[in-house]
Amino acid sequence: MKHIGDPARRARLAAPGADRPGAVVYWMSRDQRVDDNWALLHASALARARRAPLQVVFTLDPAFPDATRRAWDFLLRGLIEVEADLRARGIPFHLLLGAPPQSLALFCRQQRVGCLVTDFSPLRHKRVWQAEAAAATGLAVTEVDAHNIVPAWIASPKQEFAARTLRLKLNRILSDWLEEFPALEPPPSPGPLPPPTDWAAVQAAVAGTRAVPPVEWLRPGPVAARDHLRRFVTGALRTYALTRNDPCLDGTSNLSPYLHFGHLAPQRAALAAGAARVAEESRLAFLEELVVRRELSDNFCLYNPHYDSPAGYPDWAKKTLALHAADRREHLYDEEAFEAARTHDELWNAAQRQMVRTGKMHGYLRMYWAKKLLEWTPSVAEAHRIALALNDRYELDGRDPNGYVGVAWSLGGVHDRPWSQRPIFGTIRYMSFGGCRSKFRVAAFIARWPP
Repeated sequence: MKHIGDPARRARLAAPGADRPGAVVYWMSRDQRVDDNWALLHASALARARRAPLQVVFTLDPAFPDATRRAWDFLLRGLIEVEADLRARGIPFHLLLGAPPQSLALFCRQQRVGCLVTDFSPLRHKRVWQAEAAAATGLAVTEVDAHNIVPAWIASPKQEFAARTLRLKLNRILSDWLEEFPALEPPPSPGPLPPPTDWAAVQAAVAGTRAVPPVEWLRPGPVAARDHLRRFVTGALRTYALTRNDPCLDGTSNLSPYLHFGHLAPQRAALAAGAARVAEESRLAFLEELVVRRELSDNFCLYNPHYDSPAGYPDWAKKTLALHAADRREHLYDEEAFEAARTHDELWNAAQRQMVRTGKMHGYLRMYWAKKLLEWTPSVAEAHRIALALNDRYELDGRDPNGYVGVAWSLGGVHDRPWSQRPIFGTIRYMSFGGCRSKFRVAAFIARWPP
């Protein structure tokens, strides 16, 4: 095994190409922070070894499909902080507008870049970008898993069947990977910094996207993320095992937006939880979700090319859903009615309104919310499409492996098992209004999110 603390052990070749003399570029994407960033640490180490300049690039495509002002606001406010942090350390930051592979290729030619490093994502669009960037630049692309504690391809070489199978693999090696981050050293060949980014122009470039308003209750950026983590481990983590599944209580971490945009390293959250003075039951409950369940989502998206459609469901789920495809639906709604929270179920409507207004639906209700789409749409394909459309439109952590797997679990039994037979669902796990009422104060939650 490579030396503990060495970011190179978290790196692998993502796309083949040349390695030339010239600057080392960290192509920042999923992990939008300076501290606690294994990809930036690896790029910095390469730059020192080569005695070459280090530069950080973020490629932003204003035409990214179905992006919203809510998502752009959270992303851009975080990047403003990233640029300021890098400039304070003497590291150039460049924000490139346009299609990522093409804008990156132009930059690499102009700057005579010799080495390209990026952060890992299991999602399709990033893997396509990497291949196209390698082809356009002629450079090899190295990816570093700065998002998972155990790099996804090391945790498992295949799609895992369930949480229990990945948990066994992670538990064997987690202690070798759950380490403190080394400090980011000063750049080896400091040069002149580029002019600061014209953020007003960037914001104008994305102003025409879907008008979902930004949120006010959660401040974006790495500094706010670390502050939020500190408050959580000294507050809600203490009762996490008891309160996290009650939508009427403020018992969740609310860290998912920070984890999604990479403002906070999951590894930093795990280290903080490990050092917290809390009941072991709550610590283990949080680490199960932060480590096992979150890395299971990356595993599914990495190894299943159909992670965002019913084609990715297990065979048993496909069969049971096909057998019940023609079952009568008592209620049917279209996407517009769902989006406007106009169903007969006031709990579902309240959960939808919470998501629309805050960008965050309680995790327990996200399962109920998705399962009811299967019950109230003509087909599982339509339910899956609407679930992803609404989730990605309004949730701050939309377009995330956790979201894709959450929908696939709810509708298609991914990482689950067959349950008792019933109409429409077949043997897919069912959730009901009555079941929710037995677990929390449904009327209180509905009253909290009125029309």
